[in-house]
Amino acid sequence: MERNFLLTMLALVSLAFFTGCGSSSKNVRQEVFGNHEGKDVFLLTLTNRNGNVIKLTNYGAKINWIEVPDRKGKRENITFGYDTFEGTLNGDMSFGSTVGRYANRIAGGKFTLDGVEYVLPQNNGPNTLHGGPKGWHSVVWNTEILKGNEYPAVKFTYRSPDMEMGFPGNVDAEVIYTWTDDNEIIMDYKATTDKKTVINLTNHAYFNLHGAGLDDINDHILTIKASAFTPVDSFMIPTGEIRPVAGTPFDFTKPTMIDSRLEEPYDQLILGNGYDHNYVLDNVEEVDAMVYESLSGRVLEVITDQPGLQFYGGNFLDGTETGHGGVVYEFRTGFCLESGHFPDSPNHPDFPTTVLNPGETYKTRTIYRFSVL
Repeated sequence: MERNFLLTMLALVSLAFFTGCGSSSKNVRQEVFGNHEGKDVFLLTLTNRNGNVIKLTNYGAKINWIEVPDRKGKRENITFGYDTFEGTLNGDMSFGSTVGRYANRIAGGKFTLDGVEYVLPQNNGPNTLHGGPKGWHSVVWNTEILKGNEYPAVKFTYRSPDMEMGFPGNVDAEVIYTWTDDNEIIMDYKATTDKKTVINLTNHAYFNLHGAGLDDINDHILTIKASAFTPVDSFMIPTGEIRPVAGTPFDFTKPTMIDSRLEEPYDQLILGNGYDHNYVLDNVEEVDAMVYESLSGRVLEVITDQPGLQFYGGNFLDGTETGHGGVVYEFRTGFCLESGHFPDSPNHPDFPTTVLNPGETYKTRTIYRFSVL
């Protein structure tokens, strides 16, 4: 009997070990999603106590799935992504990605630090967009399922070598995703460098509160707590002006339907084919932006310590991307609210600085909070 008891205990210990080894911890399930350049790519499913789910992948440290209920309790995925790694690899680089080393645009693909000009690859006309064609959205990050946390959490880390995509310095970066019982995705970013550099990180999730790609987002009601925005030129680069939103179609300081002023003959709407602009956040209230969709009752709130928020209305979606469940992402079927510093800040000394020096730590937090009304 004693021998049978010991064998049973050993079997249970072995089962616990192999179940916990790379598969789940605090409601995190890890599975192999694919392989890229000899490295395993994982899909990680985080489930909170309400049974709501997000999915992440270490390829690009991306959000791949956000499944939250409507006011009737029906769950639906409300973010863009792909069912397979092949789709992710060959699809839109931005969907759900952690974007670096510099999110948004850098004019002419170059900037100067301490008299040294750094030249970057141009992948957006004459500009560098989102760190270049092989930015952090396209690398395999190291993965750690965090233990002992109150909520399911995953840490992704990546060492960006000196001069990767033309940026100076060896940069050690990390992003921790935490999925709370209040349906909050908390994103904690951190980075250090051994050489003076510039850095600006964001998450580039696309949202549609009807359900990802199920309809356009023009009927969503948007609030952005920002009294000003940064106008752009024909290449979508800030002119340097900080323009008040008052009296313009860019005023979302009060809840406003996204499409209510899209057809106005306003210079910035024409240049951007709609909204694709950085807002200068007031940073006064806890919530910096809120989106409400009345049919489902779903609400998205954005909370950030960053000075800017890029609102993009899906103006360049054209139906060439097919995502989860075969859904085609058509024109204006998704929007982005990307927290961060202003576009092209390295070339605008009057903008908040994006310079990171050795011995300093870049540290920032943004939260996506989901609820219903």
